[in-house]
Amino acid sequence: MPKISSEKIKKVKEMILSVLYENSPKAMFTSYIAKEIARDEEFIKKIMTELEKENLVVLINNNTRGGNYLRRQTWRLKSNVYETYTKLAEKSGS
Repeated sequence: MPKISSEKIKKVKEMILSVLYENSPKAMFTSYIAKEIARDEEFIKKIMTELEKENLVVLINNNTRGGNYLRRQTWRLKSNVYETYTKLAEKSGS
């Protein structure tokens, strides 16, 4: 498999953040994010882990009943990232 440039990875990260912003505050499964941006789930999982280390997204391990997910991962934007995106969208809309 060819290596992906850092510029393309940055664009994929931007696409992921955009999808999460559009669906905020709803948390999304890795598989749904991968489907939305037409990428492989394992690649998206790797990118999501990087975004978590950069403090941009939050991993949610609990389902609605309070139990832990065993095989699935759910993600959402951190609240401060959502607020920053909203402010930027307001500025660009003006």
